[in-house]
Amino acid sequence: MKKYISILVLVTGFNLSQAQEITDALRFSQNDMTGTARFRAMSGAFGALGGDLSAINSNPASSSIFANNQFGGTLNISNATTKTIFFGSNATEKNAEVDINQAGAVFVFNNNSEKNKWNKFAVAINYENLNNFNSNLFYSGRNINSIGNYFVSYANGVKQGTLNDFYYDELTYNEQQAYLGYWAYIINPIPLNSDPLNPDNPNISQYESNVAPGGNYYQQNDILSTGYNGKLSFNASAQYDEKLTIGVNINSHFTDYTRSSRFYETNFNNTSGSTDYVHTVYFNNDLHTFGNGFSFQVGGIYKASDLIRLGASYESPTWFRLEDELIQSVRAITGNPTDGDLPADVVNPNIIMVYPYKLQTPDKWTISGALVFGKEGIISIDYSTKNYGSMQYKSANNDSAINNQLSTVFTNSTEYRIGFEKKLNQWSLRGGYRFEESPYKDKTRMGDLTGYSGGFGYNFGATKLDFAYSTAKRNYTDQMFSQGLTDKAFINSKNNNITVTLAFEL
Repeated sequence: MKKYISILVLVTGFNLSQAQEITDALRFSQNDMTGTARFRAMSGAFGALGGDLSAINSNPASSSIFANNQFGGTLNISNATTKTIFFGSNATEKNAEVDINQAGAVFVFNNNSEKNKWNKFAVAINYENLNNFNSNLFYSGRNINSIGNYFVSYANGVKQGTLNDFYYDELTYNEQQAYLGYWAYIINPIPLNSDPLNPDNPNISQYESNVAPGGNYYQQNDILSTGYNGKLSFNASAQYDEKLTIGVNINSHFTDYTRSSRFYETNFNNTSGSTDYVHTVYFNNDLHTFGNGFSFQVGGIYKASDLIRLGASYESPTWFRLEDELIQSVRAITGNPTDGDLPADVVNPNIIMVYPYKLQTPDKWTISGALVFGKEGIISIDYSTKNYGSMQYKSANNDSAINNQLSTVFTNSTEYRIGFEKKLNQWSLRGGYRFEESPYKDKTRMGDLTGYSGGFGYNFGATKLDFAYSTAKRNYTDQMFSQGLTDKAFINSKNNNITVTLAFEL
């Protein structure tokens, strides 16, 4: 039998079976409401308004609404709380951090020629952290299903000879999961009916769990996630006859995500006296996903009257080139209360498996309207639609199965954003509300998002200082593994943000 080699190597998995899951596609397709304090205070309802650096991220026509050149940056303080329920057991985790969430500049060029109705042009560059992946998630409880089912589900159909004669890095992803369970003796081969006395037959392809039967498995899953999804936008826009403004964004995307999960299971089911049953399993998975992407946006804002503004924008899919780096290890302990434990079976290949692939996220349409009461105040609303069922993986493998699953599981999601602003001399008071539908057809997987915001700002003349508070909550489930052990923890997440923006006009 071949043994694994415990040295650190890097393996490129071009011919490996699909390692990505549907939740990975969703992670890079969803964006949080981020940006300047004014933008966040009004819940991002800026599609028909413009005149804000983060509004450029919503509607590219926004830059020509600026009266003067401007540059600024935003500091964000976030506090996320996740409450979990897993088989009746409750847990709470909190995560707080401070980061520079946005930075950008816009340059406005006025055309004073009376013969040319294109009266204004603008170019801008703006960076925003579209999504913050930093979170702590922990849940534990007693389950009737064991981690042994996970390894059996991958092993069934894999010949025992494959697991004996090949190294870990020579196997497909599915075979690697079988390999881990097989060499940790979490699963056992089931002898062929035609050769019942030969458990080492290389043609055996059916397995059973070696975890002590009887249910009542204590399990816990500790997940630490870090990273970001950022977008750098290069913008150009123009205004015609002081009524119609059009613009375009060319966007460069950067993402870096790590997820470390520490699964633990133990039981006291073995009362038979046998030392062969597994009673404790540690299963570690460390995933690092990174890459870049490209997208574009077009949009327009129309001044129908002094009171009414209308806006529309289109955001293309983001075409990502990503790589997953995955490290796995497993440790299993067998024994009984009378004779004690045998030495642990440890499978730690110490190999980084690399899975390169492409991901196409959904496109997005937004229509907007606003009432502008001169210098007194603003009421605005945005309506967006995004079909998450159109997400697609593209890799060296045949992705039709997972892409069919994406189109089956996900659906079209709409979003409403409403904001208002009241001006009192140099002061501005703001508030907002947003509602985003679940991207899933089955809303028990992820519920709708509801958010509220408020804030204020002070205009010093050439300097503007804005503050915002925003909060959003959503319920969702976290499934332990993609197959075999698919039990879910129910999670209530709430994210609070305090945002400060300092902007200078030139």
